[in-house]
Amino acid sequence: MTIFNEMESNVRGYCRSFPVTFSSAQNALLTDTSDEKYIDFLGGAGTLNYGHNNPKFKQALIDYIESDGMTHGLDMHTEAKAAFMETFRDLILQPRNMRYRMQFTGPTGTNAVEAALKIARKNTGRQTIVSFTNGFHGVTQGAAAVTGNEKYKASFGMPLPGVQFMPYDGYMGDFDTLKYFEKALQDPSSGIGHPAAVIVECIQGEGGLNVASKEWLQGLEDICRRYSMVLIVDDIQAGCGRSGTFFSFEEAGIKPDIVTLSKSLSGYGLPMAVVLLKEDLDIWKPGEHNGTFRGNNHAFITARRALEEYWRNDQFSREIQQKARLVSSQLKRIQAAHGGQMKHKGRGLMQGLEFNDGQTAERITELAFQRNLIIETSGSHGQVVKVLCPLTIPVTELAQGLNILHDCVADAMAEQISKAS
Repeated sequence: MTIFNEMESNVRGYCRSFPVTFSSAQNALLTDTSDEKYIDFLGGAGTLNYGHNNPKFKQALIDYIESDGMTHGLDMHTEAKAAFMETFRDLILQPRNMRYRMQFTGPTGTNAVEAALKIARKNTGRQTIVSFTNGFHGVTQGAAAVTGNEKYKASFGMPLPGVQFMPYDGYMGDFDTLKYFEKALQDPSSGIGHPAAVIVECIQGEGGLNVASKEWLQGLEDICRRYSMVLIVDDIQAGCGRSGTFFSFEEAGIKPDIVTLSKSLSGYGLPMAVVLLKEDLDIWKPGEHNGTFRGNNHAFITARRALEEYWRNDQFSREIQQKARLVSSQLKRIQAAHGGQMKHKGRGLMQGLEFNDGQTAERITELAFQRNLIIETSGSHGQVVKVLCPLTIPVTELAQGLNILHDCVADAMAEQISKAS
């Protein structure tokens, strides 16, 4: 690893938690250069919902490359793009009675968020965006402005204006945070003014696996409609099946004005991002929001295959929900074994355990890595150990990983007792 220490920027992060060099991967297993295998409960931070090197997509990509298919085309028309858009319309939008235009932004989630914020402001002529406590939307300037965690803002060295934060569902216990939000909207002295838009995650991944109830999301949509605010759902991490349905907001039955997608959209870990926006909001002038790498044709190939293989019916969704029930039962078992000293959080295959402090959670992930389980933390203090495995993980490997996690929690808690005595 000398070359990494010698040349790579200090900004590198995940490699510090997992200090080995990986050489290959298949589905939910990673292999390092010493031929050691690890169960992956990180899943590319939500980018590998369909696992590493999914064989159902691989050959299609190889065939496309070998046929000299368009690799880079800016936003020009290509066969690969047309096929993806048609498949997304037919398998995702139409069965859910959704009508959206598709905007292909630069290939990262944060670029999709930037575009969503811009078009909301352009449509309303207003500037303020409402975001929520513990929200995470990216680290470029606009996306970081609507991100709650201070560590992502500190490096800018300048104010990040145009945002008002409101408490997320459950942030203040049983208090109805939407009542506070609406009170602020009604009061001309609240300081919130008349926002252009609201941006929200139905499940806050980086924020600590906080889950908005369907009633809260329905209430938020109602407020947006009554006060003429654009409703943006950031489904970058929680989308593409992670919650148990393709979109994380389906359970609530809401209809966002704008949806941002990235991470697992390509199906293969290839960079790709999309903004879904209602047709009446699509008032962009040609090229007004652009980027050299908007529209990754290789990603179009694998994204289309992902939709065809997994979303023609509800079978995959039912499999995800079945695995989610296993994760939930095992995490609750761990919680019960330690007298409720931790809190079970999350939904779908986006669940975890919240501890009293980040040190305990970090120690658990350290012990897990020693036992060949890759798992990370989230939350404002890194206090949540987060299970974010590929949705395609075999049940045997999922159970094995959860058993490792069980043992690591037990050992970490025993260490705490030992230190206290």
